[in-house]
Amino acid sequence: MARLSVIVPISVLIIFLLLFNAFKSFRSSLLIIANIPFSMIGGILALWLTGIYLSVSAAIGFIALFGQSVLNGVVMVALFDELKRHGKSPVEAVTSGAVMRLRTVLMTGLLASLGLLPMALSHGIGAETQRPLAVVVIGGLVSATLLVLYVLPVLYVMLHDVRRKRTH
Repeated sequence: MARLSVIVPISVLIIFLLLFNAFKSFRSSLLIIANIPFSMIGGILALWLTGIYLSVSAAIGFIALFGQSVLNGVVMVALFDELKRHGKSPVEAVTSGAVMRLRTVLMTGLLASLGLLPMALSHGIGAETQRPLAVVVIGGLVSATLLVLYVLPVLYVMLHDVRRKRTH
């Protein structure tokens, strides 16, 4: 666990740098990284509800969950930015963009969750290592999916309103 406490922050920093390189925007990269705490909420809550303790397996589940939540953020923010470049206001961009990407975000979350459901429900040999990982990912995807569809658009508009107020 001591190694993970070093590796995870370094991994998040590397992800941020890659996002910054891809989007060329600190704000967009920050918005996408904001999905990581969204997913952690559900992962921690799922562990608590099931009575499973944080283990190496659960920590690895969090790392997988971070990747999925960043992917959802990239899908949403990239479309918001594209719609904004085509002349839409931030509010119009997030309203139409969230509706356009609703199916994509729901399908990626459902695919991973349903795929891991047998692992989360297992009680046989090896379940003590499989269950924590699956429970973290499923719980985190529930919160990440809901929050990426509702909170991320609000944060996007707020950050772009701050930018607009500074330029005027």
